[in-house]
Amino acid sequence: MADIAPILHIISPLRHVSPFDVNMAVDAGYTTILPYSGVTLDEVGDLTQDMMFSRHPDAAPRTGLFIGGKDAGLALDMANKAKSVLFPPFEISIFVDPAGSFTTAAAMVAEVELKLRPSRPEGLKGVKVQVYGATGVVGGIAGVIAAQAGAQVTLVSHRDIEAVEAKARDFKQRFGVDLASATGKSEDDKRALVADVEVVLACGRAGVEILSADVLAEARHLKVAADVNAVPPAGIAGIDAHANGKPLAHGALGIGALTIGHLKYRVQHELLQRMRIAPSAMTIGFEDAFVLARSLTA
Repeated sequence: MADIAPILHIISPLRHVSPFDVNMAVDAGYTTILPYSGVTLDEVGDLTQDMMFSRHPDAAPRTGLFIGGKDAGLALDMANKAKSVLFPPFEISIFVDPAGSFTTAAAMVAEVELKLRPSRPEGLKGVKVQVYGATGVVGGIAGVIAAQAGAQVTLVSHRDIEAVEAKARDFKQRFGVDLASATGKSEDDKRALVADVEVVLACGRAGVEILSADVLAEARHLKVAADVNAVPPAGIAGIDAHANGKPLAHGALGIGALTIGHLKYRVQHELLQRMRIAPSAMTIGFEDAFVLARSLTA
């Protein structure tokens, strides 16, 4: 198959396909990239069949479908729809990473495990984790990954609790994980929440402080705090974008957005490269991204 040109089709339900994903694909060695924007769920099956039937079966593994957007649930539904129309010998490869969130969440949790390792060789097993910005595309999946790694995860909403409760129900149905829900509307709410937290994952909007220094002062059991926000002010007080184990109050360690982003880039780059040269079709999701992120931090 060395002489069969790899093709990457990128679909997104949004008005534009992400330039980030296009750049990543080029850097991973793809020279033929076809973007499709405004794609609806009911169009995915037909598009996938056009991708698979238009090439010789030997070329199927070199035909890739990358699913973007900014909605994790919709991206997963699109992947399931695409997979439902595949059959031998026409299986093409599928990579799901809406807004880069799956690879970002995988990198975030892997970096947290790395910082925990000296004191907790068992990693996240039994650790109390709170995810702020949990209704977002990164936060929800980071919570799922942490729960699958054995953590006791609470999804925290800065608005009403119904939004994170709906997310927790959806992920319970999809992945069989139990996620608690809480609201952190006020500083008092957050002070009460962090009183026994051991790991904080901040996945809120860029430029919004989620946990202030006053709130962190109440987190006496905190071991690691990670923030994916690279735009000042930091999502977690005291954690700059370059932080990589920065000391915080009560002996906790802080991880910043660029530390997470560096690992995220390596993960997405390598997975795209693997898919481009794979001898057989691949299906890549956040579980695969986390396995790779863990191996890169081992």
